Amino acid sequence: MSKITLVPVTPIDPIKRKVLVNHYDYLEGPKSRTSELAFIFKAMYQFIKGFRTLHFVGPCVTVFGSARFTTEHRYYKMAEAVGAAIAKTGFTVMTGGGPGIMEAANKGAYEGGGASVGCNIRLPLEQQPNPYMHEWVTLDYFFIRKFMLLKYSYAFVVLPGGWGTMDEMFETLTLVQTGMIHHFPVVLMGTEYYAPLIEYLDFMLREGTISPEDLNYVKLTDDPEEAVLHMEKYILQYYKVRKRKGFWILGERKRKKYNKGKAAFS
Repeated sequence: MSKITLVPVTPIDPIKRKVLVNHYDYLEGPKSRTSELAFIFKAMYQFIKGFRTLHFVGPCVTVFGSARFTTEHRYYKMAEAVGAAIAKTGFTVMTGGGPGIMEAANKGAYEGGGASVGCNIRLPLEQQPNPYMHEWVTLDYFFIRKFMLLKYSYAFVVLPGGWGTMDEMFETLTLVQTGMIHHFPVVLMGTEYYAPLIEYLDFMLREGTISPEDLNYVKLTDDPEEAVLHMEKYILQYYKVRKRKGFWILGERKRKKYNKGKAAFS
């Protein structure tokens, strides 16, 4: 068994620490009633902000993955290819709006003539929105960001990533398992990277902690076209997308149509 080495961490700059506490101290136990009420209104504003931005972006497929891969990395190129493949179907490509895999998927859709959107997150170490999105929203809270990424999506594509990617993937699989969402395909891309995870899922299956049907919607592949076919198999069978009309009084008739490809479910 490998040993874990603890490395001293450089203290956070006081100014950045102040930003961190201001945004995330709501997790540090009970606060005053005024503070708790203020947090509720902050969260409500964030939800409204997300709804207003994403309501008309169309049916989405969300692509997850690490922010750390550079443009020359094979997984960046894989994400770019899958973003372009999704765009060809008429789906909007949605990501977390940052660099790495997120940027690559947005870039593939953007340059492929499809719609590209994102849900960026405001961090102490600022994450800037990547330049390949037609529309995006920057949120303060991770739980609201995850809600938005799931709410407007009909499938997830999960490329190699770290804690955040695993969190998003397993939360989605938990929602499928518990019946909170239905017929939601999840594609893992990066067979070499995810092979150990698939082995562990098989181990969980043998131990009885998950059921065989829990894995029905999971597909492992390196081929963008195979990924799209897996998603369409479930989406076309179980979903029908309705066009949404904007209210002129809210300025919604001025929304642009970014997707120049064929319409999804046409």
